[in-house]
Amino acid sequence: MTSQITGQFDSVTARSQWIEISQETLALTRRLFIQLVRRPSTLIAGILQPLIWLLLFGALFSKAPEGLIPGGTSYGSFLGAGVIVFTAFSGALNAGLPVMFDREFGFLNRLLVAPLRSRSSIIFSSVIYMTSISLIQSFAIMVTAALIGYGWPGLSGLSIVIVTLLLLVFSVTALSLGLAFTLPGHIELIAVIFVANLPLLFASTALAPLSFMPIWLGWLASLNPLTFAIEPIRAAYSGPLDLNAVLINAPYGAVNGYGCLSVLMALSFGLFFLISPMLNRKLA
Repeated sequence: MTSQITGQFDSVTARSQWIEISQETLALTRRLFIQLVRRPSTLIAGILQPLIWLLLFGALFSKAPEGLIPGGTSYGSFLGAGVIVFTAFSGALNAGLPVMFDREFGFLNRLLVAPLRSRSSIIFSSVIYMTSISLIQSFAIMVTAALIGYGWPGLSGLSIVIVTLLLLVFSVTALSLGLAFTLPGHIELIAVIFVANLPLLFASTALAPLSFMPIWLGWLASLNPLTFAIEPIRAAYSGPLDLNAVLINAPYGAVNGYGCLSVLMALSFGLFFLISPMLNRKLA
Protein backbone atom coordinates (compact mmCIF):
# COMPACT_ATOMS: atom_id res chain seq x y z
CA MET A 1 0.00 0.00 0.00
CA THR A 2 2.80 2.37 0.95
CA SER A 3 4.72 1.62 -2.28
CA GLN A 4 1.58 2.27 -4.33
CA ILE A 5 1.06 5.64 -2.64
CA THR A 6 4.75 6.50 -3.16
CA GLY A 7 4.50 5.57 -6.86
CA GLN A 8 1.42 7.75 -7.31
CA PHE A 9 3.18 10.63 -5.54
CA ASP A 10 6.25 10.28 -7.78
CA SER A 11 4.02 10.22 -10.85
CA VAL A 12 2.19 13.37 -9.76
CA THR A 13 5.53 15.07 -8.97
CA ALA A 14 7.00 14.17 -12.38
CA ARG A 15 3.85 15.40 -14.13
CA SER A 16 4.01 18.65 -12.19
CA GLN A 17 7.66 19.12 -13.15
CA TRP A 18 6.92 18.62 -16.85
CA ILE A 19 4.03 21.09 -16.66
CA GLU A 20 6.31 23.70 -15.07
CA ILE A 21 9.07 23.10 -17.63
CA SER A 22 6.51 23.42 -20.44
CA GLN A 23 5.22 26.69 -18.98
CA GLU A 24 8.76 28.05 -18.68
CA THR A 25 9.58 27.03 -22.24
CA LEU A 26 6.41 28.61 -23.61
CA ALA A 27 7.04 31.82 -21.69
CA LEU A 28 10.61 32.11 -22.98
CA THR A 29 9.49 31.24 -26.52
CA ARG A 30 6.77 33.89 -26.32
CA ARG A 31 9.42 36.43 -25.31
CA LEU A 32 11.43 35.65 -28.45
CA PHE A 33 8.35 36.03 -30.66
CA ILE A 34 7.53 39.36 -28.99
CA GLN A 35 11.04 40.53 -29.92
CA LEU A 36 10.39 39.38 -33.51
CA VAL A 37 7.10 41.29 -33.69
CA ARG A 38 8.81 44.44 -32.46
CA ARG A 39 11.72 43.99 -34.89
CA PRO A 40 10.49 41.95 -37.87
CA SER A 41 13.48 42.86 -40.03
CA THR A 42 15.16 39.52 -39.26
CA LEU A 43 12.20 37.54 -40.59
CA ILE A 44 11.79 39.77 -43.64
CA ALA A 45 15.49 39.70 -44.52
CA GLY A 46 15.54 35.93 -44.13
CA ILE A 47 12.83 35.70 -46.79
CA LEU A 48 14.04 38.44 -49.14
CA GLN A 49 17.60 37.18 -49.56
CA PRO A 50 16.75 33.66 -50.81
CA LEU A 51 13.82 35.08 -52.76
CA ILE A 52 16.22 37.32 -54.68
CA TRP A 53 18.44 34.30 -55.30
CA LEU A 54 15.47 32.34 -56.62
CA LEU A 55 14.30 35.08 -58.96
CA LEU A 56 17.71 36.19 -60.24
CA PHE A 57 19.30 32.79 -60.73
CA GLY A 58 16.07 31.37 -62.15
CA ALA A 59 15.96 34.19 -64.70
CA LEU A 60 19.71 34.03 -65.38
CA PHE A 61 19.61 30.37 -66.38
CA SER A 62 16.10 30.32 -67.79
CA LYS A 63 17.49 29.71 -71.30
CA ALA A 64 19.97 27.04 -70.26
CA PRO A 65 20.40 24.34 -72.94
CA GLU A 66 18.35 21.16 -72.67
CA GLY A 67 20.19 18.34 -70.96
CA LEU A 68 22.07 20.63 -68.61
CA ILE A 69 19.89 19.53 -65.70
CA PRO A 70 19.33 15.77 -65.18
CA GLY A 71 15.77 14.68 -65.89
CA GLY A 72 15.09 17.53 -68.29
CA THR A 73 13.63 19.82 -65.62
CA SER A 74 13.91 23.58 -65.89
CA TYR A 75 16.66 25.31 -63.98
CA GLY A 76 14.10 27.21 -61.90
CA SER A 77 12.53 23.98 -60.68
CA PHE A 78 15.98 22.54 -60.03
CA LEU A 79 17.02 25.65 -58.10
CA GLY A 80 13.88 25.77 -55.97
CA ALA A 81 14.89 22.89 -53.66
CA GLY A 82 18.32 24.42 -53.13
CA VAL A 83 16.89 27.80 -52.18
CA ILE A 84 14.38 26.21 -49.79
CA VAL A 85 17.14 24.33 -47.98
CA PHE A 86 19.42 27.38 -48.00
CA THR A 87 16.64 29.42 -46.39
CA ALA A 88 16.17 26.91 -43.57
CA PHE A 89 19.93 26.54 -43.14
CA SER A 90 20.54 30.30 -42.94
CA GLY A 91 17.74 30.77 -40.43
CA ALA A 92 18.95 27.95 -38.20
CA LEU A 93 22.53 29.21 -38.37
CA ASN A 94 21.30 32.43 -36.71
CA ALA A 95 19.77 30.50 -33.79
CA GLY A 96 22.62 31.40 -31.48
CA LEU A 97 22.30 35.17 -31.94
CA PRO A 98 19.41 35.72 -29.47
CA VAL A 99 21.29 33.68 -26.85
CA MET A 100 24.49 35.60 -27.57
CA PHE A 101 22.73 38.95 -27.18
CA ASP A 102 21.17 37.74 -23.91
CA ARG A 103 24.68 36.87 -22.73
CA GLU A 104 26.08 40.27 -23.65
CA PHE A 105 23.20 42.32 -22.23
CA GLY A 106 23.07 40.33 -18.99
CA PHE A 107 19.59 38.86 -19.42
CA LEU A 108 20.98 35.32 -19.49
CA ASN A 109 22.51 35.85 -16.06
CA ARG A 110 19.09 36.90 -14.77
CA LEU A 111 17.60 33.70 -16.16
CA LEU A 112 20.32 31.62 -14.54
CA VAL A 113 19.53 33.02 -11.08
CA ALA A 114 15.76 32.81 -11.62
CA PRO A 115 13.87 29.95 -9.91
CA LEU A 116 13.44 27.91 -13.09
CA ARG A 117 12.41 24.29 -12.75
CA SER A 118 14.90 23.43 -15.50
CA ARG A 119 17.39 25.67 -17.25
CA SER A 120 17.03 23.43 -20.27
CA SER A 121 13.90 25.45 -21.03
CA ILE A 122 16.27 28.21 -22.21
CA ILE A 123 17.57 25.84 -24.91
CA PHE A 124 14.16 24.36 -25.71
CA SER A 125 12.68 27.82 -26.30
CA SER A 126 15.50 28.75 -28.69
CA VAL A 127 15.04 25.51 -30.65
CA ILE A 128 11.25 25.97 -30.91
CA TYR A 129 11.58 29.60 -31.90
CA MET A 130 14.23 29.08 -34.55
CA THR A 131 12.51 25.98 -35.96
CA SER A 132 9.29 27.96 -36.36
CA ILE A 133 11.07 30.90 -38.02
CA SER A 134 13.02 28.65 -40.40
CA LEU A 135 9.88 26.77 -41.46
CA ILE A 136 7.95 30.01 -41.98
CA GLN A 137 10.72 31.40 -44.18
CA SER A 138 11.05 28.14 -46.12
CA PHE A 139 7.32 27.88 -46.77
CA ALA A 140 7.27 31.49 -47.94
CA ILE A 141 9.89 30.53 -50.54
CA MET A 142 7.91 27.41 -51.49
CA VAL A 143 4.75 29.44 -52.06
CA THR A 144 6.65 32.00 -54.14
CA ALA A 145 8.26 29.24 -56.20
CA ALA A 146 4.83 27.72 -56.83
CA LEU A 147 3.40 31.08 -57.90
CA ILE A 148 6.12 31.62 -60.49
CA GLY A 149 5.63 28.14 -61.92
CA TYR A 150 8.32 26.05 -60.25
CA GLY A 151 5.88 23.48 -58.89
CA TRP A 152 4.55 22.23 -55.58
CA PRO A 153 5.15 18.82 -53.96
CA GLY A 154 2.24 16.45 -53.41
CA LEU A 155 0.97 15.48 -49.98
CA SER A 156 3.53 12.73 -49.44
CA GLY A 157 6.24 14.94 -50.95
CA LEU A 158 5.30 17.78 -48.59
CA SER A 159 5.72 15.47 -45.59
CA ILE A 160 9.22 14.57 -46.81
CA VAL A 161 10.02 18.27 -47.23
CA ILE A 162 8.93 18.99 -43.65
CA VAL A 163 10.84 16.04 -42.16
CA THR A 164 13.98 16.94 -44.10
CA LEU A 165 13.86 20.59 -43.09
CA LEU A 166 13.25 19.70 -39.44
CA LEU A 167 16.26 17.39 -39.35
CA LEU A 168 18.46 20.02 -40.98
CA VAL A 169 17.21 22.82 -38.74
CA PHE A 170 17.70 20.77 -35.56
CA SER A 171 21.29 19.92 -36.44
CA VAL A 172 22.27 23.46 -37.49
CA THR A 173 20.47 24.97 -34.49
CA ALA A 174 22.48 22.70 -32.18
CA LEU A 175 25.69 23.86 -33.82
CA SER A 176 24.71 27.52 -33.60
CA LEU A 177 23.73 27.27 -29.92
CA GLY A 178 27.04 25.58 -29.18
CA LEU A 179 28.87 28.44 -30.87
CA ALA A 180 26.77 31.00 -28.95
CA PHE A 181 28.05 29.62 -25.64
CA THR A 182 31.61 29.11 -26.88
CA LEU A 183 32.53 32.24 -28.82
CA PRO A 184 33.35 35.45 -26.90
CA GLY A 185 30.81 37.76 -28.57
CA HIS A 186 28.27 38.34 -31.33
CA ILE A 187 30.88 39.77 -33.70
CA GLU A 188 32.68 36.43 -33.78
CA LEU A 189 29.41 34.53 -34.20
CA ILE A 190 28.30 36.74 -37.10
CA ALA A 191 31.73 36.27 -38.69
CA VAL A 192 31.34 32.48 -38.49
CA ILE A 193 27.86 32.74 -40.01
CA PHE A 194 29.10 34.85 -42.93
CA VAL A 195 32.09 32.58 -43.53
CA ALA A 196 30.01 29.39 -43.45
CA ASN A 197 26.96 30.51 -45.42
CA LEU A 198 28.08 30.94 -49.02
CA PRO A 199 30.85 28.29 -49.16
CA LEU A 200 28.43 25.63 -47.94
CA LEU A 201 25.85 26.81 -50.46
CA PHE A 202 28.21 26.71 -53.45
CA ALA A 203 29.79 23.44 -52.30
CA SER A 204 26.44 21.67 -52.53
CA THR A 205 24.01 20.66 -55.25
CA ALA A 206 21.85 23.74 -54.63
CA LEU A 207 22.98 25.56 -57.78
CA ALA A 208 24.37 22.79 -60.00
CA PRO A 209 24.23 18.99 -60.23
CA LEU A 210 27.20 16.83 -59.25
CA SER A 211 27.83 15.92 -62.88
CA PHE A 212 28.45 19.60 -63.62
CA MET A 213 31.21 19.94 -61.00
CA PRO A 214 34.95 19.23 -61.08
CA ILE A 215 36.00 16.11 -59.19
CA TRP A 216 37.25 17.89 -56.06
CA LEU A 217 34.10 19.99 -55.75
CA GLY A 218 31.96 16.93 -56.39
CA TRP A 219 33.59 15.24 -53.41
CA LEU A 220 32.91 18.28 -51.21
CA ALA A 221 29.31 18.51 -52.37
CA SER A 222 28.81 14.78 -51.75
CA LEU A 223 29.91 15.23 -48.14
CA ASN A 224 28.03 18.49 -47.57
CA PRO A 225 24.99 18.08 -45.25
CA LEU A 226 23.06 20.55 -47.41
CA THR A 227 23.25 18.13 -50.32
CA PHE A 228 21.63 15.39 -48.22
CA ALA A 229 18.75 17.79 -47.50
CA ILE A 230 18.44 19.20 -51.02
CA GLU A 231 18.14 15.96 -52.95
CA PRO A 232 15.14 14.46 -51.07
CA ILE A 233 13.28 17.77 -51.43
CA ARG A 234 14.22 17.98 -55.11
CA ALA A 235 12.93 14.43 -55.61
CA ALA A 236 9.69 15.34 -53.78
CA TYR A 237 9.14 18.10 -56.34
CA SER A 238 9.86 15.81 -59.30
CA GLY A 239 6.89 13.51 -58.76
CA PRO A 240 5.98 10.42 -56.72
CA LEU A 241 8.85 9.98 -54.29
CA ASP A 242 10.55 6.62 -53.83
CA LEU A 243 13.02 6.81 -50.97
CA ASN A 244 14.64 3.60 -52.20
CA ALA A 245 15.64 5.37 -55.41
CA VAL A 246 19.18 6.67 -55.80
CA LEU A 247 19.23 10.42 -55.22
CA ILE A 248 22.97 11.13 -55.06
CA ASN A 249 25.50 9.50 -57.40
CA ALA A 250 28.43 10.40 -55.19
CA PRO A 251 32.07 9.57 -56.00
CA TYR A 252 32.09 7.15 -53.05
CA GLY A 253 28.87 5.40 -54.12
CA ALA A 254 25.15 5.80 -54.61
CA VAL A 255 22.95 7.23 -51.83
CA ASN A 256 19.19 6.71 -51.79
CA GLY A 257 16.51 8.74 -50.02
CA TYR A 258 16.67 6.73 -46.82
CA GLY A 259 20.43 7.22 -46.77
CA CYS A 260 20.02 11.00 -47.05
CA LEU A 261 17.53 11.14 -44.19
CA SER A 262 19.69 8.81 -42.09
CA VAL A 263 22.70 11.10 -42.51
CA LEU A 264 20.64 14.13 -41.44
CA MET A 265 19.21 12.26 -38.46
CA ALA A 266 22.65 11.08 -37.35
CA LEU A 267 24.00 14.60 -37.74
CA SER A 268 21.15 16.10 -35.72
CA PHE A 269 21.40 13.66 -32.81
CA GLY A 270 25.20 13.68 -32.95
CA LEU A 271 25.50 17.46 -32.66
CA PHE A 272 22.99 17.67 -29.81
CA PHE A 273 24.83 14.85 -28.05
CA LEU A 274 28.17 16.62 -28.47
CA ILE A 275 27.03 20.03 -27.24
CA SER A 276 24.87 18.76 -24.36
CA PRO A 277 27.76 18.45 -21.85
CA MET A 278 28.98 21.93 -22.72
CA LEU A 279 25.49 23.42 -22.42
CA ASN A 280 25.00 21.71 -19.06
CA ARG A 281 28.23 23.28 -17.80
CA LYS A 282 27.32 26.74 -19.09
CA LEU A 283 23.81 26.60 -17.64
CA ALA A 284 24.82 25.03 -14.33
